[in-house]
Amino acid sequence: MIRLLIAMLLSVHVLVAAPAGMVWVPGGVFVMGDETMPDAMPRHEVWVDGFWMDETEVTNAEFARFVDATGYVTVAERPLNPADFPGAPAEALVPGAVVFAAPDHEVALGNHLQWWSYVPGAHWRHPLGPASSIEGKENHPVLHVAYEDAQAYAKWAGKRLPTEAEWERAARGGMEGAPFVWGEEWMPDGKFMANTFQGHFPDKNTNEDGFESSAPVKSFPANDFGLYDMAGNVWEWCSDWYRADTYASREGLTVNPIGPDASFDPAEPGVKKRVTKGGSFLCTSQYCSRYRPGGRGKAEIDTGTNHIGFRCVRDAAAD
Repeated sequence: MIRLLIAMLLSVHVLVAAPAGMVWVPGGVFVMGDETMPDAMPRHEVWVDGFWMDETEVTNAEFARFVDATGYVTVAERPLNPADFPGAPAEALVPGAVVFAAPDHEVALGNHLQWWSYVPGAHWRHPLGPASSIEGKENHPVLHVAYEDAQAYAKWAGKRLPTEAEWERAARGGMEGAPFVWGEEWMPDGKFMANTFQGHFPDKNTNEDGFESSAPVKSFPANDFGLYDMAGNVWEWCSDWYRADTYASREGLTVNPIGPDASFDPAEPGVKKRVTKGGSFLCTSQYCSRYRPGGRGKAEIDTGTNHIGFRCVRDAAAD
């Protein structure tokens, strides 16, 4: 009861003190998880304190201001360490990132390497490779940010990355139990509500929602908290380490969870991963329906891809 009263008071305060580009997510109890996905089970009650959250994913323009101010070099732009790739020829150890490329024919969905490849010279300014550009895409979410890149930006901005619980609380927009961040129906009144994949994955994207890859932020309606693109567009980094069994260890009401102490993915036991949330322009019910608010993603912390971005949060105490 005390926590709820404090959250209500803070909600009143923030109406007149919103940081630029951020919205208030009120504290409270919600049911976290999704019973349709093994690593998002069981659903369980969580309390999170209120916090500020960026209303959109961090854009290319915003990230460019950070780079211009600090001289920061992203992971995808740095030389590779030969010690991390024993046996690899020197000519292969060039900076780059992982890029989606649709195969020209139908493929079985058991091997994601059929549509992902390492592209030398790909990074946030050149998301598809050296010949590509973000010119004219200043209002698109920044891509190819590894976890430490997102952390560095957040620190510079006086913010931090959200916990998985904070992110899900924000995504739900106060609509408890709804399968999507906007409500019960996938396409209410026949309208697309998020940037996802249409057609036959991964070889044929019909682009019915108007976008083949990332979309400018605010291209789709905000949720009830005023947050945009909490489903689709790009995956978003969270601060929690990823474990498939995280939720199984929680009992009763969990307060402000920050995740496990270390990463463990049974599919790749030796690879360090953090949680990602929200899905991306590549998500589809045919392969990955983790655009649902309770869905969980996972990503290697040292790898940039052209479907992962981020947004930041800020504690009320920082006001």
